[in-house]
Amino acid sequence: MRIRAFYLAILWLGLGLPAQAQYTYTLKQCLEEGLANNYSLRITRNEEQVSKNNATLGNAGYLPTVDLTAGYTGNADNSNSQSRETGETTKLRGVYDQTLDAGIDLNWTIFDGFNISTTYKQLKELERQGATNTRIAIEDFIATLTAEYYNYIQQEIRLKNFRYAVSLSRERLRIVEERYHIGNFSRLDYQQATVDFNADRAQYIKQRELVHTSRINLNELMAAKDMDRPISVKDSVIDVNENLDFTELWNGTLQANSSLLQADQNTVLAQLDYKKVLSRNYPYVRLNAGYGYTLNKYDVNATRQRSNWRFSGGITVGFNIFDGNRRREKRNASLAIRNAQLARDELEQGLRADLSNLWQAYRNNIRLLNLERQNLISAKENHEIAKERYLLGDLSGIEMREAQKSLLDAEERILSAQYDTKMCEISLLQLSGKVTQYLK
Repeated sequence: MRIRAFYLAILWLGLGLPAQAQYTYTLKQCLEEGLANNYSLRITRNEEQVSKNNATLGNAGYLPTVDLTAGYTGNADNSNSQSRETGETTKLRGVYDQTLDAGIDLNWTIFDGFNISTTYKQLKELERQGATNTRIAIEDFIATLTAEYYNYIQQEIRLKNFRYAVSLSRERLRIVEERYHIGNFSRLDYQQATVDFNADRAQYIKQRELVHTSRINLNELMAAKDMDRPISVKDSVIDVNENLDFTELWNGTLQANSSLLQADQNTVLAQLDYKKVLSRNYPYVRLNAGYGYTLNKYDVNATRQRSNWRFSGGITVGFNIFDGNRRREKRNASLAIRNAQLARDELEQGLRADLSNLWQAYRNNIRLLNLERQNLISAKENHEIAKERYLLGDLSGIEMREAQKSLLDAEERILSAQYDTKMCEISLLQLSGKVTQYLK
């Protein structure tokens, strides 16, 4: 009865998720769905569109402004007029004069010391920076989702390992229980086997929670409407690329790293700010023109009404001689350029340090991975030998448990080495601007 109860417990543990439609994904499919639906990326793309909308000739000041105006004025007057010669007073009451006017006016800054052209260049550079910000967000997202995808695989593999551990402990408990009842094993052996079996079950239950958490994280990154939907991935192992080249990665970083590109754009923007300050050393030319119509109606006058059409135009040429701030702003703009260049150099230095550290970790993890592969072979052979000796009664339960633990530890170490190597690989590809290759 006890053995049957243990079998039922294992069956209950292995039931897994309820029977629901499962979504099976490759890494590429996860990335494609996430790139299309993720809320943060959609916000970033909208912000990029704002920078595109702002990069226009009109926003830079190249185009004239045209205003259409119309107005109506009415005056109701009561007046007393006294003649100087006769002294007679003339009284007028309720005199209502009206004026109606309409017109169109054009104002156009033809030249503003290259300020307009510089502003347009600045807007175009901000548009490019908006695209770069989107690229940075996309690369960060790809790296994050790829890391979580392989974390999910890692947790699933670990769950299988714990399930296997439970099966080993169950078999050991079955053997101990049978031999305990016939008197070959002591009650201490039976109790120890039970404790080990329950400990392995507890690890298995905890691991199921970690698998669940990773699955929720994947659904959240893909912006799934149902966060609890069951999913599975087609990959069952963590595939590690062991053929990365440091020189190629560093050259790729210098040429394609998004943060470096953004730093270069910040330098260009600082240079354009400096040119805008210099533009105030030049004169400005402004054109204005207008066409209007005016209608006057008189209640008491020799002329009943008068209409007037008029065209006006002019050109203004000016030069700002002194404003008290130009020299200070010029010095500050020059310092801003220097700071942007220093920030870019500092960023490049930091990227070199990050790449070197990640490369060292990547190579070490590959060496560890190869070592753990050999250890796993030895651990499996050791476990098989221990199992045969245990069945023959030549090995104690504690020694058998130790062989089992050595096997599980070897599997855990190789899994950790695979995952750590993969994380280094993802980070190296992100630094070198090549992380989008996971979409291929």
